[in-house]
Amino acid sequence: MCPGSQTSLKKGNPGASVALIGAFFVLVLLSSSPVTTIASKINVGGPVNWTFGFNYTDWALKSAPFYVNDTLVFKYDPPNSTTHAHSVYLAKDLRSFLACDMSRAQLAGDVMRGAGEGFQFVLRKRKTYFFVCGEKAGFHCSTGLMRFFVRPVRRCHV
Repeated sequence: MCPGSQTSLKKGNPGASVALIGAFFVLVLLSSSPVTTIASKINVGGPVNWTFGFNYTDWALKSAPFYVNDTLVFKYDPPNSTTHAHSVYLAKDLRSFLACDMSRAQLAGDVMRGAGEGFQFVLRKRKTYFFVCGEKAGFHCSTGLMRFFVRPVRRCHV
């Protein structure tokens, strides 16, 4: 078996942070499996894409596991008079992710980048990636559930 895991996190009440952190570590320890497939392209959110109000925590858990060199595809409409603007940021760490703190986040995809076929983000390392929507000063992250994290595992050849 290959060591590693994939997990994700959703907005919860303030008292749930400890439980969510605990769940993160449990899932890191429990989620691993040997496979023989090649890297996959995964549409974030499935047919819903990257949008306000969708539960990306649930989506990421159901889409697990993610592997090193898998590609996440973020699709969202550019802003106009009928749609909300969206973006994709990488939060610096778990604390920033939980607080939807954008002050140290790194821009991965601006409001125009998700149009059409979207943009691709390759999970190149075995590390935790914290994805958040940075629009409205973190409002889409905290209230709109537009955040999730993954920790890709390496593929084992059996």
